[in-house]
Amino acid sequence: MDADKTLRTQDLPRTGGFPSVRYKRNLPKKGPSGLVLFTVLGAISVYGFYRVGQGNLEKRELRREHLWSRIHLVPLLTAELDRDTYRRNCAALAREAEIMKDVPGWKVGESVYNTKRYVGPTQIVVPEQS
Repeated sequence: MDADKTLRTQDLPRTGGFPSVRYKRNLPKKGPSGLVLFTVLGAISVYGFYRVGQGNLEKRELRREHLWSRIHLVPLLTAELDRDTYRRNCAALAREAEIMKDVPGWKVGESVYNTKRYVGPTQIVVPEQS
């Protein structure tokens, strides 16, 4: 009989009832809020666009400087090319005179074409004999 009484007390709630069950979620905040993230992202984007703009200005200035340096070097390079062309032409005429010295009636530097039209100089590369 004593065992029957113990079973009955276990089936009943205790005096004053059971304590209430906590069911509310209590999750901690993880990381910054959306507003903070959006603000930081905006600030980084504004700084990035500022740097891109500064880079574009620098690139434009370098391109302008490069263009002006080429403009100022063109007369020098043209004169150098003219000197080189003159030197090559004199060497070609000397070579022609040496090669054709045994041909009677040959005029060095005269055009071999029977036309009044201008025919530009022909560059013939003669390999050096070793």
